[in-house]
Amino acid sequence: MQNGSQVSLNTEAFDTNCAFCQRNDIAFNILKETRFFLLVTDHAPLIEGHILIIPKSHFACYGAVPRELDAELYALKQEVQQFFIRYYVPAVFWEHGVFRQTVFHAHLHCFPFGDTEYNLSDQLHSRVVRSQDDIRAWYTTEEQYFYMEDESNALLFAPNIDHYMHIIKDVLWHGVSTRAKHTHWRSQQQRFEEGGPLITASKHKWREFQEQGAAYADETSA
Repeated sequence: MQNGSQVSLNTEAFDTNCAFCQRNDIAFNILKETRFFLLVTDHAPLIEGHILIIPKSHFACYGAVPRELDAELYALKQEVQQFFIRYYVPAVFWEHGVFRQTVFHAHLHCFPFGDTEYNLSDQLHSRVVRSQDDIRAWYTTEEQYFYMEDESNALLFAPNIDHYMHIIKDVLWHGVSTRAKHTHWRSQQQRFEEGGPLITASKHKWREFQEQGAAYADETSA
C-alpha cells in the first residue's frame, strides 16, 4: 500500500485502465483544472450541483493522497462551498475510501444537501477528522473507510455495511429527497439517463459563478 505522506510528486501516477486517469468519460464535464486536481460534474448526478473533486494522479482514495496536495484540496473545497452557498445550500462532502468504490481512483463527492441528520450520539463513526492526516493515518493502518463532512463535523467510518447503509438511507437520502423531491433511490443508470439537464444547469451556474468572481477581482484591483 502507498502511504500518502510518502508519495513523490515528481512522477505522476497514471493507470491506463482508469476512467478518471484517461479522462474519456469526464472530459466534457470538467469545470475547473488546477495543478493537481480536476473539478468535474458527476456524470450520474444525484441532484443538480453534484460535483467531484478528483486528483489528476492515480491514488486509491484520499487516504493515499500526499500531504503536499492538502492546501490545494482545501482551497477547492472552499470554492465549492462558496458556489453551493450562492446557488444552492451548504455542502456535504462524501468519499468511499476504497470501501464500495465504483471507480478505483480517489474522488470526493460534493453534494449541495445543507444540514445532515446524522446524530453524533449514535456513535456510528470511528473518528472525528481534524485534518487529512487523520484520514491518511487510518488508511495506513486500517485501509478501508468511508467519510462524510458537513458544516459541523468531518467523520470517518469503519467499513461496516450496516453503518454504511444507515448513512446512505437515513442521512444522505434526506438530502436527495429534500432537494430533488424523489420518492425512491434511483440506480446509477437512471441517474445517468436523467442527468443531462442537471449537468447543464450546474455547468451554467458554475460559469456564472466564475465570471462574477473574475469581475469582482477586476473591480477590486482597479
